[in-house]
Amino acid sequence: MRIVTWQCGFDREALKHPFGFKGSALTELWQIAVQLTDDQGNVGLGTGVQSVLWSDAGVFTRLHESGGNSTMLSLTNYALDQATKLEWDSPIDLQQQLLPVLTSYVDALCPDSPIRHTFILNALVPVDHAAWQLYAQAKACRGFDEMIPTAYVSGLTERHQRLVAVPLITYGTSLEDVRELAENGCSLFKIKVGADPDGNGDLDRMLEWDSKRIAELHHLLKSYRSDDTESGRIVYYLDANGRYDTLDRVQRLLDAADHVGALEDIALLEEPFSEQSTIEVGELPCCVVADESAHSVEDAKRRFAQGYSGLALKPVAKTLSASLQMLEEASKSDVQCFCADLTVPPYLLEWNRNVAARLKSLPSMKVGILESNGAQNYVNWDKLVGAHPLPSASWIHPERGVFTLSDSFYETSGGVFAQPDLYEAMATSRKLTR
Repeated sequence: MRIVTWQCGFDREALKHPFGFKGSALTELWQIAVQLTDDQGNVGLGTGVQSVLWSDAGVFTRLHESGGNSTMLSLTNYALDQATKLEWDSPIDLQQQLLPVLTSYVDALCPDSPIRHTFILNALVPVDHAAWQLYAQAKACRGFDEMIPTAYVSGLTERHQRLVAVPLITYGTSLEDVRELAENGCSLFKIKVGADPDGNGDLDRMLEWDSKRIAELHHLLKSYRSDDTESGRIVYYLDANGRYDTLDRVQRLLDAADHVGALEDIALLEEPFSEQSTIEVGELPCCVVADESAHSVEDAKRRFAQGYSGLALKPVAKTLSASLQMLEEASKSDVQCFCADLTVPPYLLEWNRNVAARLKSLPSMKVGILESNGAQNYVNWDKLVGAHPLPSASWIHPERGVFTLSDSFYETSGGVFAQPDLYEAMATSRKLTR
Protein backbone atom coordinates (compact mmCIF):
# COMPACT_ATOMS: atom_id res chain seq x y z
CA MET A 1 0.00 0.00 0.00
CA ARG A 2 1.07 3.58 -0.64
CA ILE A 3 -0.25 6.91 0.64
CA VAL A 4 -0.35 9.48 -2.14
CA THR A 5 -1.92 12.52 -0.47
CA TRP A 6 -2.60 13.70 3.07
CA GLN A 7 -4.32 16.56 4.86
CA CYS A 8 -4.17 17.53 8.51
CA GLY A 9 -5.99 20.06 10.68
CA PHE A 10 -6.62 20.77 14.32
CA ASP A 11 -8.92 22.47 16.77
CA ARG A 12 -8.59 23.45 20.41
CA GLU A 13 -11.04 22.14 22.98
CA ALA A 14 -11.31 24.00 26.26
CA LEU A 15 -11.45 22.14 29.58
CA LYS A 16 -13.92 22.92 32.35
CA HIS A 17 -11.14 23.36 34.89
CA PRO A 18 -7.36 22.85 35.08
CA PHE A 19 -6.61 19.15 34.63
CA GLY A 20 -4.04 18.39 37.31
CA PHE A 21 -1.52 15.52 37.23
CA LYS A 22 2.26 15.01 37.16
CA GLY A 23 2.51 17.98 39.49
CA SER A 24 1.15 20.35 36.81
CA ALA A 25 -2.08 20.98 34.89
CA LEU A 26 -3.59 21.24 31.39
CA THR A 27 -6.06 23.96 30.38
CA GLU A 28 -6.96 22.73 26.87
CA LEU A 29 -6.49 19.75 24.56
CA TRP A 30 -5.72 20.01 20.85
CA GLN A 31 -7.85 17.75 18.64
CA ILE A 32 -6.14 16.53 15.46
CA ALA A 33 -7.76 15.13 12.30
CA VAL A 34 -5.88 13.50 9.42
CA GLN A 35 -7.16 12.38 6.03
CA LEU A 36 -5.13 9.96 3.89
CA THR A 37 -5.69 8.84 0.30
CA ASP A 38 -3.93 5.73 -1.00
CA ASP A 39 -2.93 4.74 -4.53
CA GLN A 40 -6.19 2.81 -4.99
CA GLY A 41 -8.35 5.83 -4.16
CA ASN A 42 -9.30 4.67 -0.64
CA VAL A 43 -9.69 7.46 1.90
CA GLY A 44 -8.94 7.04 5.60
CA LEU A 45 -9.76 9.46 8.41
CA GLY A 46 -7.96 9.41 11.75
CA THR A 47 -8.27 11.56 14.84
CA GLY A 48 -6.08 12.16 17.87
CA VAL A 49 -5.85 14.18 21.06
CA GLN A 50 -2.53 15.73 22.01
CA SER A 51 -1.57 15.44 25.68
CA VAL A 52 1.92 16.88 26.01
CA LEU A 53 1.94 16.80 29.82
CA TRP A 54 1.10 13.09 29.82
CA SER A 55 3.42 12.08 26.99
CA ASP A 56 6.44 14.22 27.96
CA ALA A 57 6.25 16.42 31.04
CA GLY A 58 9.72 17.78 30.22
CA VAL A 59 8.50 19.21 26.91
CA PHE A 60 5.47 20.67 28.69
CA THR A 61 7.75 22.39 31.22
CA ARG A 62 10.27 23.69 28.66
CA LEU A 63 7.88 24.84 25.93
CA HIS A 64 4.72 25.45 27.99
CA GLU A 65 1.31 24.28 26.86
CA SER A 66 0.93 25.92 23.44
CA GLY A 67 4.57 25.42 22.50
CA GLY A 68 4.40 21.74 23.35
CA ASN A 69 1.21 21.29 21.34
CA SER A 70 2.71 23.10 18.35
CA THR A 71 5.76 20.84 18.49
CA MET A 72 3.64 17.69 18.57
CA LEU A 73 1.52 18.91 15.66
CA SER A 74 4.64 19.60 13.61
CA LEU A 75 5.78 16.03 14.32
CA THR A 76 2.44 14.67 13.06
CA ASN A 77 2.83 16.66 9.85
CA TYR A 78 6.40 15.43 9.41
CA ALA A 79 5.22 11.84 9.90
CA LEU A 80 2.56 12.31 7.23
CA ASP A 81 5.10 13.70 4.79
CA GLN A 82 7.45 10.77 5.43
CA ALA A 83 4.60 8.26 5.11
CA THR A 84 4.09 9.20 1.46
CA LYS A 85 7.61 7.88 0.74
CA LEU A 86 6.92 4.38 2.09
CA GLU A 87 5.29 1.16 0.95
CA TRP A 88 3.62 -0.89 3.67
CA ASP A 89 1.60 -4.05 4.19
CA SER A 90 -0.22 -3.10 7.39
CA PRO A 91 -0.42 -0.09 9.72
CA ILE A 92 1.95 -1.93 12.08
CA ASP A 93 4.46 -2.20 9.23
CA LEU A 94 3.99 1.50 8.41
CA GLN A 95 4.59 2.50 12.01
CA GLN A 96 7.70 0.34 12.33
CA GLN A 97 9.15 2.12 9.30
CA LEU A 98 8.19 5.58 10.56
CA LEU A 99 9.45 5.31 14.15
CA PRO A 100 13.22 5.40 13.44
CA VAL A 101 12.75 8.33 11.05
CA LEU A 102 10.71 10.27 13.61
CA THR A 103 13.13 9.44 16.42
CA SER A 104 16.01 10.89 14.39
CA TYR A 105 13.91 13.95 13.62
CA VAL A 106 13.07 14.74 17.26
CA ASP A 107 16.61 13.95 18.41
CA ALA A 108 17.88 16.61 16.00
CA LEU A 109 15.10 18.96 17.07
CA CYS A 110 16.00 18.73 20.77
CA PRO A 111 19.60 17.43 21.03
CA ASP A 112 20.05 18.62 24.63
CA SER A 113 16.71 17.39 25.96
CA PRO A 114 15.62 14.15 24.28
CA ILE A 115 11.90 13.81 23.61
CA ARG A 116 10.25 10.71 25.06
CA HIS A 117 9.09 7.95 22.75
CA THR A 118 5.55 8.30 24.09
CA PHE A 119 5.48 11.86 22.70
CA ILE A 120 6.17 10.41 19.24
CA LEU A 121 3.43 7.80 19.61
CA ASN A 122 0.94 10.43 20.77
CA ALA A 123 1.74 12.41 17.61
CA LEU A 124 1.23 9.28 15.47
CA VAL A 125 -2.26 8.37 16.74
CA PRO A 126 -4.30 10.14 14.00
CA VAL A 127 -1.92 8.82 11.32
CA ASP A 128 -2.26 5.28 12.65
CA HIS A 129 -6.04 5.34 12.86
CA ALA A 130 -6.35 6.74 9.33
CA ALA A 131 -4.00 3.98 8.14
CA TRP A 132 -6.19 1.33 9.79
CA GLN A 133 -9.21 2.72 7.95
CA LEU A 134 -7.27 2.47 4.67
CA TYR A 135 -6.17 -1.06 5.53
CA ALA A 136 -9.74 -2.15 6.36
CA GLN A 137 -10.97 -0.78 3.03
CA ALA A 138 -8.16 -2.38 1.05
CA LYS A 139 -8.79 -5.78 2.70
CA ALA A 140 -12.60 -5.41 2.49
CA CYS A 141 -12.91 -6.01 6.24
CA ARG A 142 -16.44 -6.13 7.56
CA GLY A 143 -15.60 -5.13 11.11
CA PHE A 144 -13.00 -4.63 13.82
CA ASP A 145 -12.47 -8.36 14.45
CA GLU A 146 -11.84 -9.07 10.78
CA MET A 147 -9.39 -6.16 10.56
CA ILE A 148 -7.02 -7.36 13.31
CA PRO A 149 -4.16 -9.44 11.85
CA THR A 150 -4.16 -13.06 13.04
CA ALA A 151 -0.85 -12.64 14.87
CA TYR A 152 -2.46 -10.19 17.33
CA VAL A 153 -5.83 -11.73 18.20
CA SER A 154 -4.90 -13.98 21.15
CA GLY A 155 -5.49 -11.23 23.73
CA LEU A 156 -8.84 -10.18 22.22
CA THR A 157 -10.98 -13.20 22.99
CA GLU A 158 -13.84 -11.75 25.06
CA ARG A 159 -17.09 -10.18 23.94
CA HIS A 160 -18.25 -8.15 26.94
CA GLN A 161 -21.81 -6.94 27.14
CA ARG A 162 -20.96 -4.51 29.97
CA LEU A 163 -17.97 -2.25 30.61
CA VAL A 164 -17.60 -0.39 33.89
CA ALA A 165 -17.06 3.31 33.18
CA VAL A 166 -13.94 4.49 35.02
CA PRO A 167 -13.98 8.19 35.97
CA LEU A 168 -10.81 10.18 36.66
CA ILE A 169 -10.26 11.92 39.98
CA THR A 170 -7.63 14.63 39.50
CA TYR A 171 -6.00 16.73 42.19
CA GLY A 172 -8.77 19.30 41.93
CA THR A 173 -11.83 17.03 41.68
CA SER A 174 -14.12 17.99 44.55
CA LEU A 175 -15.47 15.51 47.08
CA GLU A 176 -18.96 16.51 46.02
CA ASP A 177 -18.18 15.50 42.43
CA VAL A 178 -16.74 12.20 43.68
CA ARG A 179 -19.86 11.56 45.76
CA GLU A 180 -22.04 12.22 42.70
CA LEU A 181 -20.05 9.70 40.66
CA ALA A 182 -20.48 7.09 43.40
CA GLU A 183 -24.20 7.82 43.64
CA ASN A 184 -24.42 7.30 39.87
CA GLY A 185 -23.03 3.79 40.18
CA CYS A 186 -19.31 4.13 39.43
CA SER A 187 -17.39 1.23 40.97
CA LEU A 188 -13.75 1.77 39.92
CA PHE A 189 -12.19 5.20 40.45
CA LYS A 190 -8.92 6.31 38.83
CA ILE A 191 -7.20 8.62 41.32
CA LYS A 192 -4.26 10.85 40.42
CA VAL A 193 -1.49 10.86 43.04
CA GLY A 194 1.97 12.42 42.85
CA ALA A 195 0.83 15.94 43.69
CA ASP A 196 3.14 18.93 44.15
CA PRO A 197 1.00 20.96 46.55
CA ASP A 198 3.56 23.71 47.17
CA GLY A 199 4.97 23.80 43.63
CA ASN A 200 8.52 23.14 44.82
CA GLY A 201 9.00 19.43 44.09
CA ASP A 202 9.08 18.43 47.79
CA LEU A 203 8.53 14.66 47.77
CA ASP A 204 7.76 14.46 51.49
CA ARG A 205 4.95 16.97 51.01
CA MET A 206 3.80 14.95 47.98
CA LEU A 207 3.54 11.81 50.10
CA GLU A 208 1.72 13.71 52.83
CA TRP A 209 -0.77 15.20 50.36
CA ASP A 210 -1.34 11.90 48.55
CA SER A 211 -1.89 10.01 51.82
CA LYS A 212 -4.42 12.56 53.00
CA ARG A 213 -6.20 12.49 49.63
CA ILE A 214 -6.54 8.70 49.68
CA ALA A 215 -7.83 8.84 53.25
CA GLU A 216 -10.52 11.41 52.50
CA LEU A 217 -11.64 9.64 49.32
CA HIS A 218 -11.80 6.27 51.08
CA HIS A 219 -13.75 7.77 53.96
CA LEU A 220 -16.27 9.03 51.41
CA LEU A 221 -16.46 5.88 49.26
CA LYS A 222 -16.03 2.94 51.66
CA SER A 223 -19.74 2.55 52.39
CA TYR A 224 -20.83 2.24 48.73
CA ARG A 225 -21.51 -1.21 47.28
CA SER A 226 -21.28 -2.61 43.75
CA ASP A 227 -22.27 -5.84 42.02
CA ASP A 228 -19.52 -5.33 39.43
CA THR A 229 -16.49 -5.81 41.72
CA GLU A 230 -15.39 -9.09 43.28
CA SER A 231 -15.29 -7.50 46.75
CA GLY A 232 -18.68 -5.84 46.41
CA ARG A 233 -17.04 -2.51 47.27
CA ILE A 234 -15.77 0.40 45.21
CA VAL A 235 -12.14 -0.19 44.19
CA TYR A 236 -9.32 2.24 43.37
CA TYR A 237 -6.83 2.68 40.56
CA LEU A 238 -3.98 4.95 41.70
CA ASP A 239 -2.03 6.71 38.96
CA ALA A 240 1.30 8.22 40.07
CA ASN A 241 2.61 9.14 36.58
CA GLY A 242 6.21 8.38 37.56
CA ARG A 243 6.32 10.89 40.42
CA TYR A 244 7.72 8.60 43.14
CA ASP A 245 11.45 8.10 43.64
CA THR A 246 11.96 5.06 45.90
CA LEU A 247 10.30 1.80 46.79
CA ASP A 248 10.27 2.92 50.43
CA ARG A 249 8.24 6.03 49.63
CA VAL A 250 5.68 4.00 47.67
CA GLN A 251 5.46 1.50 50.49
CA ARG A 252 4.84 4.37 52.92
CA LEU A 253 1.97 5.53 50.68
CA LEU A 254 0.48 2.03 50.73
CA ASP A 255 1.03 1.78 54.50
CA ALA A 256 -0.93 5.03 54.88
CA ALA A 257 -3.70 3.55 52.73
CA ASP A 258 -3.64 0.39 54.85
CA HIS A 259 -3.91 2.47 58.02
CA VAL A 260 -7.29 3.85 56.89
CA GLY A 261 -8.50 0.53 55.48
CA ALA A 262 -8.06 1.44 51.79
CA LEU A 263 -5.22 -0.91 50.82
CA GLU A 264 -7.42 -3.93 50.15
CA ASP A 265 -9.47 -1.80 47.76
CA ILE A 266 -6.48 -0.68 45.64
CA ALA A 267 -6.86 -2.78 42.50
CA LEU A 268 -4.13 -1.04 40.47
CA LEU A 269 -1.10 1.19 41.09
CA GLU A 270 0.08 2.73 37.84
CA GLU A 271 3.57 4.06 37.04
CA PRO A 272 4.93 4.81 40.51
CA PHE A 273 8.44 5.38 39.12
CA SER A 274 10.10 7.11 36.17
CA GLU A 275 10.58 5.42 32.82
CA GLN A 276 14.30 4.94 33.56
CA SER A 277 13.69 3.22 36.90
CA THR A 278 15.13 -0.26 37.46
CA ILE A 279 13.30 -0.74 40.78
CA GLU A 280 11.74 -4.18 41.28
CA VAL A 281 8.06 -3.88 42.27
CA GLY A 282 6.98 -7.49 42.61
CA GLU A 283 6.84 -7.37 46.42
CA LEU A 284 4.42 -4.45 46.58
CA PRO A 285 0.99 -5.57 47.89
CA CYS A 286 -1.01 -4.65 44.78
CA CYS A 287 -0.91 -4.95 41.00
CA VAL A 288 1.65 -2.46 39.65
CA VAL A 289 0.89 -1.23 36.13
CA ALA A 290 3.07 0.16 33.34
CA ASP A 291 1.64 2.93 31.17
CA GLU A 292 3.73 5.68 29.55
CA SER A 293 6.96 3.80 30.32
CA ALA A 294 5.81 0.99 28.01
CA HIS A 295 5.65 2.08 24.40
CA SER A 296 7.14 -0.97 22.68
CA VAL A 297 7.38 -4.73 23.14
CA GLU A 298 10.91 -4.30 24.50
CA ASP A 299 9.72 -1.79 27.10
CA ALA A 300 6.88 -4.08 28.12
CA LYS A 301 9.25 -7.04 28.55
CA ARG A 302 11.54 -4.92 30.73
CA ARG A 303 8.69 -3.82 32.95
CA PHE A 304 7.34 -7.38 33.25
CA ALA A 305 10.82 -8.53 34.34
CA GLN A 306 10.73 -5.86 37.06
CA GLY A 307 7.55 -7.35 38.51
CA TYR A 308 4.93 -5.18 36.81
CA SER A 309 1.83 -7.35 36.50
CA GLY A 310 -0.44 -4.94 34.65
CA LEU A 311 -0.30 -2.96 31.41
CA ALA A 312 -2.43 0.04 30.44
CA LEU A 313 -3.24 -0.13 26.74
CA LYS A 314 -3.92 3.17 25.00
CA PRO A 315 -4.91 2.88 21.34
CA VAL A 316 -6.05 6.52 21.67
CA ALA A 317 -2.67 7.69 22.99
CA LYS A 318 0.01 5.23 21.86
CA THR A 319 -1.66 4.02 18.62
CA LEU A 320 -3.62 0.85 17.99
CA SER A 321 -0.55 -0.62 16.26
CA ALA A 322 1.72 -0.31 19.32
CA SER A 323 -1.10 -1.43 21.63
CA LEU A 324 -1.70 -4.64 19.67
CA GLN A 325 1.98 -5.53 19.75
CA MET A 326 2.25 -4.97 23.51
CA LEU A 327 -1.01 -6.82 24.18
CA GLU A 328 0.36 -9.86 22.38
CA GLU A 329 3.47 -9.79 24.58
CA ALA A 330 1.37 -9.32 27.73
CA SER A 331 -0.77 -12.32 26.77
CA LYS A 332 2.36 -14.51 26.68
CA SER A 333 3.34 -13.31 30.17
CA ASP A 334 -0.14 -13.54 31.75
CA VAL A 335 -0.11 -9.80 32.48
CA GLN A 336 -3.40 -7.99 33.16
CA CYS A 337 -4.40 -5.48 30.47
CA PHE A 338 -7.04 -2.77 30.33
CA CYS A 339 -7.70 0.40 28.32
CA ALA A 340 -6.92 3.82 29.81
CA ASP A 341 -8.24 7.10 28.45
CA LEU A 342 -6.47 10.28 27.33
CA THR A 343 -9.54 12.52 27.79
CA VAL A 344 -10.72 11.90 24.26
CA PRO A 345 -14.04 12.65 22.52
CA PRO A 346 -16.61 9.89 21.93
CA TYR A 347 -15.61 9.09 18.33
CA LEU A 348 -11.94 8.56 19.22
CA LEU A 349 -12.90 6.62 22.36
CA GLU A 350 -14.37 3.89 20.15
CA TRP A 351 -10.86 2.63 19.33
CA ASN A 352 -10.36 2.02 23.05
CA ARG A 353 -13.86 0.60 23.49
CA ASN A 354 -13.33 -1.96 20.72
CA VAL A 355 -10.20 -3.24 22.44
CA ALA A 356 -11.65 -3.04 25.98
CA ALA A 357 -14.71 -5.02 24.87
CA ARG A 358 -12.45 -7.93 23.93
CA LEU A 359 -10.00 -7.99 26.89
CA LYS A 360 -10.25 -10.35 29.84
CA SER A 361 -11.68 -8.82 33.01
CA LEU A 362 -9.30 -7.71 35.76
CA PRO A 363 -9.18 -10.07 38.77
CA SER A 364 -10.86 -7.41 40.93
CA MET A 365 -13.76 -6.98 38.47
CA LYS A 366 -16.64 -9.17 37.33
CA VAL A 367 -16.95 -7.31 34.01
CA GLY A 368 -14.72 -5.37 31.62
CA ILE A 369 -13.69 -1.76 32.21
CA LEU A 370 -13.26 1.37 30.12
CA GLU A 371 -11.84 4.62 31.42
CA SER A 372 -13.67 7.63 29.99
CA ASN A 373 -13.33 11.06 31.53
CA GLY A 374 -14.16 13.36 28.63
CA ALA A 375 -17.62 14.21 29.97
CA GLN A 376 -16.00 15.34 33.23
CA ASN A 377 -13.52 17.63 31.53
CA TYR A 378 -14.57 19.06 28.13
CA VAL A 379 -16.55 22.30 28.04
CA ASN A 380 -18.15 21.30 24.72
CA TRP A 381 -18.80 17.63 25.46
CA ASP A 382 -22.30 17.71 23.95
CA LYS A 383 -20.88 19.01 20.67
CA LEU A 384 -18.34 16.17 20.64
CA VAL A 385 -21.07 13.61 21.31
CA GLY A 386 -22.99 15.07 18.39
CA ALA A 387 -19.99 14.50 16.13
CA HIS A 388 -20.05 10.75 16.83
CA PRO A 389 -21.41 8.81 13.82
CA LEU A 390 -23.88 7.03 16.14
CA PRO A 391 -24.62 9.66 18.80
CA SER A 392 -27.78 7.96 20.06
CA ALA A 393 -26.25 4.49 20.40
CA SER A 394 -26.84 2.69 23.68
CA TRP A 395 -23.14 2.45 24.51
CA ILE A 396 -22.26 6.16 24.21
CA HIS A 397 -23.41 7.18 27.70
CA PRO A 398 -22.92 5.04 30.81
CA GLU A 399 -25.97 4.18 32.88
CA ARG A 400 -25.41 3.53 36.57
CA GLY A 401 -21.66 3.57 35.90
CA VAL A 402 -21.74 0.99 33.09
CA PHE A 403 -21.52 1.13 29.30
CA THR A 404 -23.90 -1.46 27.82
CA LEU A 405 -22.68 -2.99 24.57
CA SER A 406 -25.54 -4.18 22.41
CA ASP A 407 -25.21 -6.50 19.41
CA SER A 408 -25.23 -3.40 17.21
CA PHE A 409 -21.99 -2.25 18.84
CA TYR A 410 -20.21 -5.32 17.53
CA GLU A 411 -22.03 -5.14 14.19
CA THR A 412 -20.92 -1.53 13.63
CA SER A 413 -17.57 -1.72 15.48
CA GLY A 414 -18.81 1.27 17.43
CA GLY A 415 -18.56 3.49 14.36
CA VAL A 416 -14.74 3.54 14.07
CA PHE A 417 -14.87 3.06 10.31
CA ALA A 418 -17.17 6.05 9.77
CA GLN A 419 -15.82 9.48 8.80
CA PRO A 420 -17.78 12.10 10.78
CA ASP A 421 -18.31 15.48 9.13
CA LEU A 422 -16.72 17.41 12.01
CA TYR A 423 -13.40 15.62 11.69
CA GLU A 424 -13.41 15.41 7.89
CA ALA A 425 -13.92 19.17 7.82
CA MET A 426 -11.18 19.65 10.43
CA ALA A 427 -8.70 17.62 8.39
CA THR A 428 -9.48 19.32 5.09
CA SER A 429 -10.13 22.86 6.37
CA ARG A 430 -13.63 22.63 4.91
CA LYS A 431 -16.23 24.81 6.58
CA LEU A 432 -19.18 22.87 7.93
CA THR A 433 -22.60 24.07 6.76
CA ARG A 434 -25.53 23.94 9.15
